[in-house]
Amino acid sequence: MATIFAITNQKGGVGKTTTTVNLAASLAATKRRILLIDLDPQGNATMGCGIDKNSVEFSIYDVLVDGRAIADTALPAPDSGFDVLPANQDLTAAEVELINEIGREFRLREAVAAVADSYDYVLIDCPPSLNMLTVNALAAADGVIIPMQCEYYALEGLSALLNTINRVTQLINPKLRIEGILRTMFDGRNSLTNHVTDELRTHFGNDLYSTVIPRNVRLAEAPSHGLPVLHYDKQSKGALAYLALAGELLRRERARTGIDTPVSGDELETAQASEEISD
Repeated sequence: MATIFAITNQKGGVGKTTTTVNLAASLAATKRRILLIDLDPQGNATMGCGIDKNSVEFSIYDVLVDGRAIADTALPAPDSGFDVLPANQDLTAAEVELINEIGREFRLREAVAAVADSYDYVLIDCPPSLNMLTVNALAAADGVIIPMQCEYYALEGLSALLNTINRVTQLINPKLRIEGILRTMFDGRNSLTNHVTDELRTHFGNDLYSTVIPRNVRLAEAPSHGLPVLHYDKQSKGALAYLALAGELLRRERARTGIDTPVSGDELETAQASEEISD
């Protein structure tokens, strides 16, 4: 049964799509079965996985609006070892078309349930706003991964997002939890970065990932090649950081569930990366 993570932040430009794509590739490298769901009409995650969003015959729009099965819609990410449920600008119409539908906030949950036994993890790249698409993601998810920059305004945005998560937990999805807060575009030489990190540690404790994602040129270049950074430059700091994040996520999952799954050679590599990429 798949564990489902919504990767979201109501603030744009925080590395949300970058995290979704590269965490998917890193988890796939540990031999996990991964489905990435692009729930953003911009389709950046789709393109970043090497799939042309403008040429796909079917997309997440067809799943949400017409009830098309995910199994018949998802596509393999070229050379990356995971599946992608693509998105494009058609998705902008979904919210309007679902507005009067009964159970509209559960469309994605119902669709994912049909393929939950086919994957170990489902990662949902959410749009940078609170709308019906984001609510669908939060209704379907077991946990929320929150990428954020260590900046003052990011703390304000985080507070608003946590209020949203609390409301969804109360009204729609009582099992929803915060899986982790991930610091992106991290620069430990910056005093503000360290101040925000201290604030996050004080208020969120173990919800804050030890792994940080540094600013990295290769990480920024990879999407233009339609590749996760792990398949663009495996030795780059960005690739090592996302391998470390995958390792930390898997360790947390083991601790939470008490299930000790087999460790692959690639997973040992994530463990080594975890020791190298942390604050």
